[in-house]
Amino acid sequence: MKPLPSLPIKLDSTSNGEFCPPRLSEREESINFLARQCIESTRKKLGLSRRDFMLTSSAAALTLLCANQVNAAQGLNGGFYALSELSAFEPQMADSTLAGNEFIFDIQGHFVDPNGRWLNQLPQDARPFSSMPYADCPLADLAGDRSYLQCLGPRQFIKDVFLDSDTDIMVLSFVPSMRHSEPLTIEEADATRRIIDELEGHQRLLLHGRVNPNQDGDLQGMEELAEKWQVSAWKTYTQWGPDGNGFFLYDDVGIAFIEKARQLGIKNICIHKGIPFGAQSYQHSLCSDIGVVAKRYPDVNFIIYHSGFDPSVEERAYTHGSHRAGVDSLIRSLQENQVAPNTNVYAELGSTWRFVMRHPEQAAHLLGKLLRYVGENNVLWGTDSIWYGSPQDQIQAFRAFQISEAFVEQYGYPALTPELKAKIFGLNACKPYQISPQEVALHNRQDKLAKTRENYRNQPSPHFQTYGPKNRREFLNLMRWQAS
Repeated sequence: MKPLPSLPIKLDSTSNGEFCPPRLSEREESINFLARQCIESTRKKLGLSRRDFMLTSSAAALTLLCANQVNAAQGLNGGFYALSELSAFEPQMADSTLAGNEFIFDIQGHFVDPNGRWLNQLPQDARPFSSMPYADCPLADLAGDRSYLQCLGPRQFIKDVFLDSDTDIMVLSFVPSMRHSEPLTIEEADATRRIIDELEGHQRLLLHGRVNPNQDGDLQGMEELAEKWQVSAWKTYTQWGPDGNGFFLYDDVGIAFIEKARQLGIKNICIHKGIPFGAQSYQHSLCSDIGVVAKRYPDVNFIIYHSGFDPSVEERAYTHGSHRAGVDSLIRSLQENQVAPNTNVYAELGSTWRFVMRHPEQAAHLLGKLLRYVGENNVLWGTDSIWYGSPQDQIQAFRAFQISEAFVEQYGYPALTPELKAKIFGLNACKPYQISPQEVALHNRQDKLAKTRENYRNQPSPHFQTYGPKNRREFLNLMRWQAS
């Protein structure tokens, strides 16, 4: 079957590989169907080829306008994309909303090491990620060896993130794994940082240090991560363990980890919460431990990756004492432990925003709750790219998204002003990462990477594709090689 044409705003079933891809609802399928029809008819009216029209911001605007139309027809008015109808025909009008000059600091990025030692743990004939699309990458020779993995490696990462999107800085993160089977090692992450440094992109790429304190060797390796690799934060997964069991941060191993981070002077601890891996350690995906340790260690920044979001839980308005999972788990833990908004707990949006982009009312509740209860200064931008391809569509959709006046009035959510969005996009992350956005922006406007981006955008070649699994079969295949 011939694949359907890609859309500039990717409202599809792709996951980041940590949860089974959701099947699109009839409403979501209708959005994509209508968008494809409208793109085809509009580009003909304008006398443009499909590719030329797709390169305009009007194509992205038209996709979001189609989402508004379908959502409104089904009574979903709590959130919407605030765009003029003229945006579909006039790129300058579309740019007034979808373009911007915000400082964008994405604190969650990923790719794989295409030549890493993790491949040695797999059978010779194993072909991890071989079912993924590769954006017309010339190295994607699926009939050959594993060279196609280069298309999920550092060069494609740089193109997708720094050329095809407006991202200024990204933090390169890690996935949970045994020490011998990491799909991305700290060495390869640092090599990518050096590639960017060669483009004078200093402070363009920061690194996490992955620590699973319930795994032998990880606590002992924190000194090397801090001193040799100069990591900016620690990344941990409380629901992961080498025996399948997770831990809580207030357990002995969790406290030892926090104390070691304080001792080393790197006090940003990034914790995967939500997006459960399975039933065995589901309890450790909840945020019940976050308020406890945040109260005990006010000098440590606890950055909650995915904000506790669970794809299987519908986000609604928070009610006091709610025992629902998802983002409510984080809010409840903060309230029970009297951790005030805008203090030392931060909520990160990687995969979370990307998932709720398709659900306007869930998106409104999720963002509204985080801003109200975690704090307008403590919601941080993240995209989980490159699993979702270039993050540009997530950026454009967020620029356009608004919480309805009815939801603002009924639930006490803040209005998504340009100033508030700018804080979420990057200014909020500057405090825990101790970065001056003014100094970085001044340098970034003049570095080789900025000039490379400027030249590239004279003849851009975005692909509008994603890399993560898109159905249950691809997800299970990914789980199979990760377990090898």
